[in-house]
Amino acid sequence: MSYIRSVVLSFIAPFFFSFIMVSVVYSLFFFLVLDRLFPLFLENRPISTVVTASDGTPLRAFADERGIWRYPASIDQVSPLYIQALLNYEDRWFYYHPGFNPLSVIRAAIQNSRAGRVVSGGSTLTMQVARIFFINDFNIQENGKGLRVKLLQLFRALQLELHFTKKEILNLYLTHAPFGSNIEGIKTAAYTWLGKDALELSHAEAALLAVLPQAPSYYRPDRHPERAKNARDKVLDRLEKIKVWSAATVADAKREPVVALRFTPPVIAPLAARRLHFQDAGESLIRTTLDFDLQVHIEEIVKNYVSSMPAQSGAALVVDCKSMEVMVYVGSADFTSIERKGHVDMIQAIRSPGSTLKPFLYGAAIDDGLIHSHSLLLDTPRFNAAYEPENFTGEFMGPVTVTEALRHSLNVPAVQVLEAYGPHHFHDRLKNGGATLEFQGRPNLSIILGGAGTNLESLVTLYTAFVRDGVASKAVMKIDSTSGRDEKSENSRYLLSPGAAWVIKDILTQPFPGYEGIDQLAGHVPVAWKTGTSYGFRDAWAVGIMGEYIAGVWVGRPDGTPVPGQYGAVTALPLLKRIVDSLPQSDFCKKMPDSVKKETICWPLGNAFKPHMSHCGSTRSIPTSSHSFKPHMSHCGVNCLKKYEAWIVEGKVPVTLIDKTSGKGSLLKTMWVNSRGERAQPSCNGVKMISVALWPESVDAWLPSEWKNRNRIPPPSPDCPDLASFSSGALQIASVGDESVILCPPGEDAESSSIPLTTIGGWGKIHWFLNRESVATSHKNGTVILPMPKPGRYQLVAADDSGESDMVMFSVISGR
Repeated sequence: MSYIRSVVLSFIAPFFFSFIMVSVVYSLFFFLVLDRLFPLFLENRPISTVVTASDGTPLRAFADERGIWRYPASIDQVSPLYIQALLNYEDRWFYYHPGFNPLSVIRAAIQNSRAGRVVSGGSTLTMQVARIFFINDFNIQENGKGLRVKLLQLFRALQLELHFTKKEILNLYLTHAPFGSNIEGIKTAAYTWLGKDALELSHAEAALLAVLPQAPSYYRPDRHPERAKNARDKVLDRLEKIKVWSAATVADAKREPVVALRFTPPVIAPLAARRLHFQDAGESLIRTTLDFDLQVHIEEIVKNYVSSMPAQSGAALVVDCKSMEVMVYVGSADFTSIERKGHVDMIQAIRSPGSTLKPFLYGAAIDDGLIHSHSLLLDTPRFNAAYEPENFTGEFMGPVTVTEALRHSLNVPAVQVLEAYGPHHFHDRLKNGGATLEFQGRPNLSIILGGAGTNLESLVTLYTAFVRDGVASKAVMKIDSTSGRDEKSENSRYLLSPGAAWVIKDILTQPFPGYEGIDQLAGHVPVAWKTGTSYGFRDAWAVGIMGEYIAGVWVGRPDGTPVPGQYGAVTALPLLKRIVDSLPQSDFCKKMPDSVKKETICWPLGNAFKPHMSHCGSTRSIPTSSHSFKPHMSHCGVNCLKKYEAWIVEGKVPVTLIDKTSGKGSLLKTMWVNSRGERAQPSCNGVKMISVALWPESVDAWLPSEWKNRNRIPPPSPDCPDLASFSSGALQIASVGDESVILCPPGEDAESSSIPLTTIGGWGKIHWFLNRESVATSHKNGTVILPMPKPGRYQLVAADDSGESDMVMFSVISGR
């Protein structure tokens, strides 16, 4: 029999093994054909996004488009304890099997047969990944169970093993495994259920999360902690049994209670996070430059500050100008407030900037040689001008320096400088410097008083020029995830020369009466600051520079509703002070450029003082509280009535600007005088030529008597008089425009109404004529009242004692 058995085996064995080999080859061929016919296509599932501060602390998280919280995870981002628990409990032979474990399948079949129901699935981690990604293929019968489902799951598992490495398959599981509710992936589960990173898991926590995907809802730890504990302990027992963890370790782990509270994602810097999330859609981790502690602190400052202001919001942006990184981004006062429209990012919102652009106008005018730090400007009414603004206070200060005009944020002098510089030129300069500007139509003079739209981010970008030698640079807010460095781009633009930038910052740093509290805060570096208020009290702004830090704030209502009484110095400046006081101490200070020098200059001409000029007393620095122009001596020199120590750039000392409200021509007048000092005609005997510096006519009312032009020009000689007008410009009617239309009130109100008559320029008394009939006489720059004439067309003439005259036509119509 043994002989017969051996003969039979020797005859059958080759055929049997041949059959096995052929079956394997055909199966492999069949599998490869099926792999081509039904290719493995893993759905590119969207991922959740976490935005962090510079130190990695989470600021805000975003679920995917279906509301699933899923963060990509890899083996090196997960605690080794979890990997041990997962593999030894779920799939001990993961690194050795081809996608399925035959022994596990056989064991599961026996257990299910004995129990009469499914008690074990025998699935490997690879098969579980296949089920996660191809669940729609499996849910075709018996609620996703049964032989056909298992065969499909096995086929997809083999495909996964064919096309992916073991590490890649494990990473897919770590990212997509279900953990209950809308939680997927080990990193999301660790933070949601345990409030910690997946790298920081304890033995007990690792065991709990290893078993949770088996029945996420049934074992959900926040709802069923006892079930979760029993399942966890089962994992711990298995790991002890196979000697992965010691008995002592398991015993300690079992004593650890299951305490799970669903942690909600943080909401810090929500609008900054939202902005970066939309900007970099698809990135799972966005690391910002924000300082976490400073961000939280300033968010609280802004929220508390506006809490007593109904429906108002606030925004703050802080930039480190050394690194050009955004340190703080507070887009609204309260992100969750519906009343304050907290979802609106007021750092990016286009608003009227008020007076915040004035420093750049004065800096540009210095660069173009139009002014220096103490040039004479006119803070006087602008009659008959294309644009007639008033100051915020409604008052005028007369002749002022550039320093005073900027420090007091005077509107009229700024318009005078812009008129000389050119609105279109200024607009282009700001745009070339990187500013965001929205303007309807062609740029005009209103741009300097808030007539163009911009945002807080753009303003802070422009103000970096005062710290970076005139170069405006846009700060970055994101750190590259691979290099760990700031994602910098070519966002630096030339705006001002280093000299002009230094001079303007020096002006903004000078103490201002009533606001000493912000002039010097942290450290020993003075704070340079500027405020702004939009038309109608809709926006209050303040920007401050302290060392290398720039902070900008906005306060107002996001819907643009006016808030009477709200303006920059009262509403925004106190908030800026609190923010600047919270910044790290800094002793950073820019050195004065070599292009900046001190020069003694003279008013009213604005030129440099020379020793041969007549003496006019001691020099003065910037006046801060008084504007009474009292001479230092009773008899001042001819051409240097007032001296200042001014900053000049590149050696340029421009003379005083002349605009139409000052009259035409130079302020330096040439005339001939006789031996008695009387003004005479050039043809008279014994005359000599002299030059006299005159003031712009519009400042006459602010001058002391001895400085007024009428007292500086020699009287005419009775023998050979020179009757020429030496006003700085022709006589002009200021209060009534040519071809203007005046509305006469109806009824009895017409009897009490009137027309003010005012001129600019002229000499002596002003004589008024209406339709060639004399109606009034006034003094130069004085005002008389003309009773309202009847409806009709009129000719109005003003003539001075020297014969100069001006004429306008106007109409009076009846009001109804």
